[in-house]
Amino acid sequence: MGTRFLRHFFEPHSVAVIGASEKSHSMGGMVLGNLLEAGFAGTLWAVNPRGYDAVYGVACVKRIADLPAVPDLAILCNPVEGVPRSIEALGKLGARAALVLSGGSYLDDRTQDGGSLRERMLKSALRSGIRVLGPECLGIVVPGSKLNATYASQPIKAGRVAYLGQSGMLGNAMIDWAAGRDIGFSHLVTLGDSVDVMLSDLMDYINQYSPTRALLLHLERVHDAQHFMTALRDASRHRLVLAIKSGRSAQSMLTHEPQAPGLDNHDVVFDAALARAGVVRVDDSDELFDALETLTRMRPLRGDRLAIVANGLGPALLAIDKLVIAGGKLAELTDVTRDALVQGEFDVSLPGRNPVDLGGNASPERFVDALEIVAADTNVDAVLVVHAPTRMAPSKATAQALIANRKRFKRNLLTSWMGLEEALKARHECNLAGIPTYISPEKAVKAFMHMVNYQRVQTLLQETPPSLPFTTQPEIRERCHRLIASAKQRARDRLTHQETAQVLAAYGIPSAPSQYVFGPEEALQAARNIEGPMALKIVHAHNCVPFRYRKHPHKLSAGLLQDLETPEQVADGVQRLGDTVREKFPESPIFSYCLQRMQRGKGSMQLCAGITRDPVFGPVIVFGIGGYKINVLADRQVALPPLNMTLANELVSRTHAYRLIREHASDPEQDVERLCELLVKLSQMASDLPELQGLELNPLLLNRDGVVAVDFAMDLGQPARHAIMPYPEELREWRALGNGMDVEVRPIRGEDAPLITLFHERLSEESIRFRYFHHKADLTQRDLAVLAQINYDRQMAFIAEHARSDGSKEMLGVVRVWNDPDNIRTEFSVIIRDDLHGHGLGSLLMEKMIRYCKGVGILEMVGTVMIDNQPMRALLKHLGFSFRYNMEEQVVEASLRLNEPSNDWQRHRLESPTD
Repeated sequence: MGTRFLRHFFEPHSVAVIGASEKSHSMGGMVLGNLLEAGFAGTLWAVNPRGYDAVYGVACVKRIADLPAVPDLAILCNPVEGVPRSIEALGKLGARAALVLSGGSYLDDRTQDGGSLRERMLKSALRSGIRVLGPECLGIVVPGSKLNATYASQPIKAGRVAYLGQSGMLGNAMIDWAAGRDIGFSHLVTLGDSVDVMLSDLMDYINQYSPTRALLLHLERVHDAQHFMTALRDASRHRLVLAIKSGRSAQSMLTHEPQAPGLDNHDVVFDAALARAGVVRVDDSDELFDALETLTRMRPLRGDRLAIVANGLGPALLAIDKLVIAGGKLAELTDVTRDALVQGEFDVSLPGRNPVDLGGNASPERFVDALEIVAADTNVDAVLVVHAPTRMAPSKATAQALIANRKRFKRNLLTSWMGLEEALKARHECNLAGIPTYISPEKAVKAFMHMVNYQRVQTLLQETPPSLPFTTQPEIRERCHRLIASAKQRARDRLTHQETAQVLAAYGIPSAPSQYVFGPEEALQAARNIEGPMALKIVHAHNCVPFRYRKHPHKLSAGLLQDLETPEQVADGVQRLGDTVREKFPESPIFSYCLQRMQRGKGSMQLCAGITRDPVFGPVIVFGIGGYKINVLADRQVALPPLNMTLANELVSRTHAYRLIREHASDPEQDVERLCELLVKLSQMASDLPELQGLELNPLLLNRDGVVAVDFAMDLGQPARHAIMPYPEELREWRALGNGMDVEVRPIRGEDAPLITLFHERLSEESIRFRYFHHKADLTQRDLAVLAQINYDRQMAFIAEHARSDGSKEMLGVVRVWNDPDNIRTEFSVIIRDDLHGHGLGSLLMEKMIRYCKGVGILEMVGTVMIDNQPMRALLKHLGFSFRYNMEEQVVEASLRLNEPSNDWQRHRLESPTD
């Protein structure tokens, strides 16, 4: 529901606590006490039906209706049975925010009239538009505003970390963990089982209004995957985001959603979603703070190579084991570093090698000298110091020596002070100095791998991908839609083998040459035209469903006969397969028999690729080892569409199949590129055909001739909603400019980064100043990623593109909008190449964007124009914009009403941008 009225939760000027009393067990009393203890500067009221005059010195009334004024925030701590009535009363009073801390195990009991308590809460809220956070939440803390609206047992320090969680009790524990680490919060919110305000709404609010440096998330469930992914990707582009999620196993999942066909664990999809959003996932709460400490205190890594300097080989080897198992790399020291270590007689165990063992008699000065050598190595990306206390090198003295000489170390430094009493002092010194420190080498390595993973996911988030190998044309999509519509008219929820082959052909995915026959005689004639051994498959309703082997893994190859040598054997096979299916599956109609030549040789590898549908995140691309005789789930990796070549390569590289290709293929680069192209085509198919529920290509053969799908199945379902909105192909259009030049106007995509670079190089300094309000000579990689890779459900950019005579493309202009999360207001910018001014391109782009924004329900389009930008002011005046002059900033603020508001809050937002 967006950020509507969320300001009342975080910046209230008045608070009413419903159910407050001075009884020792009173939740309302604890909340009121925390508000007072935090020094809340606004007005406080208590509400209690017993008619107290005051609670802890705060004025009290009997009923909500008796409150002397409308509270910005109401905190409900009364018995949960009365919460729906309280929300109703607050709504009638005009309150805009209700924080429900009450809860109970019977919230979903529907035996009473009017539905469950949870349903009645939501109905009461919807009648007045009041926002409800909870029930069963811990509450809200904003230390910088002296707001502690919780029943937490200890005060919370102010800081620049926001914590958003879905469990009240875990939030309570998080407060204690943070206090032990001396970590402060800008915001701390737990939602409980919220009926209205969702985690995505809170992320949007934090993204818009908070200077938070890092965001910590505890996740249990996702209600709206597209909103969740948009908010999460927006957050991770501007700050560090760390997430911990329960529900890794089926037993710990609260919602009991069915597994996606073809996957044995829903959690792998969640992993893929978090990585796609640039988020680091951790396994436990302690690790959450370790990762926070590491990632906020260390410089970005250049790579994943770790060097270890220790005063004992045993602890160093423990660190190496952890590093290798986690997928990290032990740095290979250069010859210069080896020589320096050997000449200095630093290493007592493995001279010149990594790890560097300084021995038990190493002094603090010896540690510093060795670290300076290792940290200067060009093959090293970070150095881990592992120290056990000795008489020669007490932990605290060694830590102080490292801190005093830290400027001599050219790489990131991590420390592990082993032990307890001595080590505590060393860790305290490092904490004060801002050097990451851990209680064990294994924890230090885990923290290092968080850095490696963070660099990886952020690189994917900001990388500009190479050109797509394939884009669909309208006629391709129309052809496939007709096939699907025809199957549905016949009351089928799946395509036949032959129909699926037509879909694959439309998308340029090669499949094995097949002949489809309907009886023994026809099979006999067809087999006479095929040389060599043949394979015969019966196509019936049951085996046209993809990923069916999860229920019957031993029957994966049922209905298939291989190595048939003669036409007579083929005819006999048709009879036998038909008899078997009619006997075992009498309710499954037989569509046809598929006859192929056996696909062997040429160094073939059997793979599996396809599309499945997750109940939360929608369409998912799958890839891994395939075949009939092995456990294909063991190597299955997943990614959320849409995919480009970079994302497809990342998916392939996570599989065991990738390692086999790198080791055994004659041209591994070409093979991987072919697989990536196929995955991009599958991704495009998932976007183009929303009714496609599942598609399995298994086995998919990879050999020196390329890739070919030998067997495949496709089923249908209700139109899917993607977690990441796919490329809007339907918004392309072709127009002619006033000078006769033909242009295509289309949404921008990540692969357009080279076009943007060339376009920017052809702009004059004045055009750049008008667009960016300052001179911007070059675009960085991050700039290109932000400009080219956009969230289509929150942003839009249309470019005008022209095809040169040599077939290459050039970009002529671009218009952009950035929508707020509530679809109230969008901010635009437009820039045209200098040599095309005066030919109607600016009007063309702006008019297209205005039509688009009207269509998606935006209320107002706004933009800022420099006062001396006369051509833009003239264009906006022509389009109907109204102007407001800001002489202090020397700009003109332009606005255009697109749609009328439908409620009072929208009207208020148009007048005030911060509600």
